[in-house]
Amino acid sequence: MEGQVQVFGELQEFLRVEGADLPVVLFNGPVCTTAGLYRVTDIDVAEARQLIQTHGYMSAVGHHASAEVLSSILQVDVPMNRIEYRQKIGQKAIALKLNVRPPEGRILTAAEMFQIGFGLQLLERLD
Repeated sequence: MEGQVQVFGELQEFLRVEGADLPVVLFNGPVCTTAGLYRVTDIDVAEARQLIQTHGYMSAVGHHASAEVLSSILQVDVPMNRIEYRQKIGQKAIALKLNVRPPEGRILTAAEMFQIGFGLQLLERLD
């Protein structure tokens, strides 16, 4: 039994390293949080909802309005959580990407973000 517990623990660690049980991280913009190889693709809202439903999620959204927008479109509570997060190898992240870059120093409201328009991007850290 002790050997089985050890093997199970090693398997859990392997899966964690490979990203299998890591939550999807939510960002208010596309960002590479550490050196590595990333794949960035556009993702629609239905796919994003499915990913967070399957894998769970955690917020690294540092702006209140972005958290409001993500909460609205993903239909989950996305709290503002201004943390420094380092995406792990194999981990997926969903980022909000505005259609237009706001002027320097301008903090947009959620209503302004909906007016400007945005998309979602899937960031996958491969290495």
